[in-house]
Amino acid sequence: MEWYDSLAKPGWTPSPTTIGLIWRILYPIIIVTFGFVFVQAIRRKVPWKVALPFAINLVANVIFTPIQFGLRNLPLASVDILIVWGTIIWMMVAIWRYYRWVAIAQVPYFVWVSLATVLQLSITWMNWGQ
Repeated sequence: MEWYDSLAKPGWTPSPTTIGLIWRILYPIIIVTFGFVFVQAIRRKVPWKVALPFAINLVANVIFTPIQFGLRNLPLASVDILIVWGTIIWMMVAIWRYYRWVAIAQVPYFVWVSLATVLQLSITWMNWGQ
């Protein structure tokens, strides 16, 4: 955290406590909805191509922290969070015709990742070349 704390950040950056609270709310939604989609794909109730953006999103979400805080690579973390953001849209579109509730349940995740994406891109820009 020392490294992250030393970075230039916008004044509106949420506190680590707030970020942690938001993820504690979002992770159960993600676990339930992603698990549901994967089970439905295994049962062949939805095509695997519908589960694909969920899988990509899951991987991109999981690797963000190691990229950001392990590698300390802001540009790569920015690319990663853009993938997370884009796959949420893809997920919502892909699942809509099968299980609309799953798409609607992604709205809080999408809102948070939209904010986090702007934050990440801002931090990357403010610390470019340092």
